[in-house]
Amino acid sequence: MRTRNFIGLALIAVASTGMYAARAEAAGKIDCEMRFNLSGWAAIYKHAEGSGTITCNDGRSFNVHITAVGGGLTAGKYKVENGKGKFAEVSSVDQLFGSYAQGEANAGVVKSGTAQILTKGTSSLALSGAGEGVDIGISFGKFTITRAK
Repeated sequence: MRTRNFIGLALIAVASTGMYAARAEAAGKIDCEMRFNLSGWAAIYKHAEGSGTITCNDGRSFNVHITAVGGGLTAGKYKVENGKGKFAEVSSVDQLFGSYAQGEANAGVVKSGTAQILTKGTSSLALSGAGEGVDIGISFGKFTITRAK
């Protein structure tokens, strides 16, 4: 039941980013989405790494490397496969890369889901995904996107 509620929240978060896309087009902004895989662990300190692809409505796409680090009252091991991200308030692809502020609360056993809104200056990134693992806690940190080499 909790997993369905959590996934429902993730879908609401992704659906609400549609409002950002309409406003972005009106202001000459670009519309970009990210597909990603991420795995990590936490034991007070949290570390996750992954990769993905950002695709924009202007035809450009970028292979990316993702790192999430932080700390808090958290423990577990997890992975997210086929996660989705939606960028908002982006006027240049340079704004896609860098570190976003991250805060999350999570709880999951075997199957789990995530929904987060990350911020970097005036830009934001809404993430959603489902995965597996065991994780519980509250953490804060940064979510960094760099171009893959």
